[in-house]
Amino acid sequence: MNKRVFPILTALITAAAVVFCAVATYAQGVLISEEFRLPRPDIIIIHPPFPPFPPHPPILPPRPRPERPVLEYKIDSIDVHVTMTDQAAEVMVSQTFTNEGSVQMEASFMFPLPYDSAIDQLTLMVDGKEFPAKIMAADKAREVYESIVRKNLDPALLEWMGYGMFKTSVFPIPPKASRTVSLKYTQLCKRTDGLTDFLFPLATAKYSTKPVGKISVHVTIDSADPIRNVYSPTQEIKIQRPTEKSASISWEVEKIVPDSDFRLLFDVGTEKLTTRTVSYMPNKDDEEGYFLLLGSPEIKAKDEKPRAKNVVFALDTSGSMMGKKIAQAKDALKYVVKNLRDGDSFNILIYNTHVRLYKDSMQVASEETRNEALVFIEGIYAGGGTDINSAMTMSIEQLKKASADNPNYILFLTDGCPTVGETNDAQIALNAKKANDCKARVFSFGVGYDLNSRLMDKLVRDSSGQSEFVRENENIEDRVSRLFNKLQAPIMTNVQLTFTPADDSEAKKQGVPLVNRLYPDSGFDIFAGEQLVISGRYRFPGKGTLKVSGKINADETLEFTYPIELTEKTSNTRYAFTEKLWAMRRIGAILDDLDLNGKNKELMDELIQLSIQHGILTPYTSFLADENAQLDVASNARRVERRVDALAENTTNASGVTQRALKGAFKMAQNVAPQAQRMADADMALDSVMAEEAAAAPAAPAYHARPSFDSAALGAAPAAPAPSATQEKAAIAQNLRQIHNRTFFFKNNQWIDSSLTETQQNAAPRKIKQFSDEYFALARTADPELAACMTFEQPVLLNVNNEPVLIEP
Repeated sequence: MNKRVFPILTALITAAAVVFCAVATYAQGVLISEEFRLPRPDIIIIHPPFPPFPPHPPILPPRPRPERPVLEYKIDSIDVHVTMTDQAAEVMVSQTFTNEGSVQMEASFMFPLPYDSAIDQLTLMVDGKEFPAKIMAADKAREVYESIVRKNLDPALLEWMGYGMFKTSVFPIPPKASRTVSLKYTQLCKRTDGLTDFLFPLATAKYSTKPVGKISVHVTIDSADPIRNVYSPTQEIKIQRPTEKSASISWEVEKIVPDSDFRLLFDVGTEKLTTRTVSYMPNKDDEEGYFLLLGSPEIKAKDEKPRAKNVVFALDTSGSMMGKKIAQAKDALKYVVKNLRDGDSFNILIYNTHVRLYKDSMQVASEETRNEALVFIEGIYAGGGTDINSAMTMSIEQLKKASADNPNYILFLTDGCPTVGETNDAQIALNAKKANDCKARVFSFGVGYDLNSRLMDKLVRDSSGQSEFVRENENIEDRVSRLFNKLQAPIMTNVQLTFTPADDSEAKKQGVPLVNRLYPDSGFDIFAGEQLVISGRYRFPGKGTLKVSGKINADETLEFTYPIELTEKTSNTRYAFTEKLWAMRRIGAILDDLDLNGKNKELMDELIQLSIQHGILTPYTSFLADENAQLDVASNARRVERRVDALAENTTNASGVTQRALKGAFKMAQNVAPQAQRMADADMALDSVMAEEAAAAPAAPAYHARPSFDSAALGAAPAAPAPSATQEKAAIAQNLRQIHNRTFFFKNNQWIDSSLTETQQNAAPRKIKQFSDEYFALARTADPELAACMTFEQPVLLNVNNEPVLIEP
């Protein structure tokens, strides 16, 4: 067995190094045998690393596992096609297994059935031949699950206790041979809070000797009414809307251990702006609720003219842009010009030591003006210094001369720091803020690692814009075109949200706002085809109203009012993802505040607490995965402070760029799924920030080797020095798990539920022996989330009804 530990960074982003998702599954299945344990990957890769990490000797010892034979198979591919007509879903699944062992494998294909599903017309094929199988109700299936768990001493299947089962009879798979299992079924999806909820779980795909080769999911939705909100809380999906009553959704990944199930929410509506609000209040003392507001404008007919916009493209043509960068930047500028709509106003500004305009005034887009602009772009070359201050203020002055009925946008591209004219970044940002009385939104594109990334963030923050950081090996045109496509058709600008509690609500009686800490808050724009996602908190459940208002031209405001209801405390985790998403955005806001306004003890303490509670580790809190780090704020405050100091120093290097890209990814998170891009940002940011930390405090390492780790066996000195970023990332891969909405850290040779307070962690727990009658009794009576938390192979300290329970192997 390969004992190498590959460092992965997904935990830095979403607290999921190996995620044991235990939501009920009813299509993607697992091969089982009553004589063998289920396989686990030796090398765990949740998303393709970017760039790849090299192999290295184990930093941490492998987890002990019972000495039982293991099924040796891998899952080559999972291909899912779904056709949805309103709430009815027809699902076709194809899954290929390969026997990795040297002997023939006799196994059954099994997948759990959720208790609330409505499935019929289920057909199963093995290599194109229909295969006999049977469906078991939950009571009968529980006996089978428990029997296999007891016999194999493998807790894996325990996470589906309480669900039904579809199980085939035994069929052979010769050594090194593959079998393709195909499944077809229809399902009636639930509709709650106006949202149709389709779930395709991938939990069983983690049981494979290697990461899954490829997973592809394609969903087609046809509706009798116009489709509005289309949203996945778990994946970065691609959405196409050929008509207002149809939508096509796709998600494809390769070489992964799935860290979440595929979930899709959509609704229908006839309003110009359709909104839905979902909420979740954990069943805990003194815990506020979380809510998510989804909004989507109507899909305009193809022949309907969209609202015009004013655009200035400011391009850095200094000497550092020579070569590949200026060529790609010119291609990006050409893309923008070619895709301007008739009636849009535009101008081009190029700047180096001097600033030059394409035309003295804004041009109205037409075939003629677009062609003239393309000729101008061909003549652009690079050379000279960088006058960012003049370029920004002149771009704003151009927009002041354009039509006041149109929204104003600046696409600002640079690869460097200000070297000509005003060079103080604070003054440049202040000058732009004072000049920007036309409410232009700035979208900056920082190219490479030699730019002043903090200045870019200041410019966009003051204008409610967005920073994009383009690495040296990335294509500038691709990043610019993606953002410009989003800006193509503004519907409402300077949108304001007003939440009002009902007269009989507790919030009204207590005199507190209905909601608080919204991300984003107000002042944003809504574009055609955009999926609006607002995340926030609330103190009291109850009813109220939401008013959405925004400009549709200089003098006309459009308003919509919607009823909303925020749920009471509940153990139902259907919308528990709202908690994690809010925490990600809040972390992004905290990092932004620390970056632009300096250190703040309250914010740094909150950052630690959010990291512990939700398992969202950043480069500033990644050391929490160290087994010897305490899970409390006070023990970690100084170390976070040192790492925040490092961020303050990094404004014009790779570390600064990658840290601020990571910060932006948190702030704009649309769902709780990890992204390869955020992994790359976190990877370099962690390396850089730890190097800064080591230089600042070389004599105060806060990391220690695991006591049981025989470092001498690897040729290392017994004493443990301060860790490298590679070691810390490996620790995260080993020591952090998420199951449903719970986070677990590996401390003192056991897993600890982070929802337990420090006092509860140190109290004498109730002890239960794994695989005992008491263990199975708890699994039978527990909710699915808790049962899934009982699948660890090592000791685990659980929060059971707010009391500590230790399950021991």
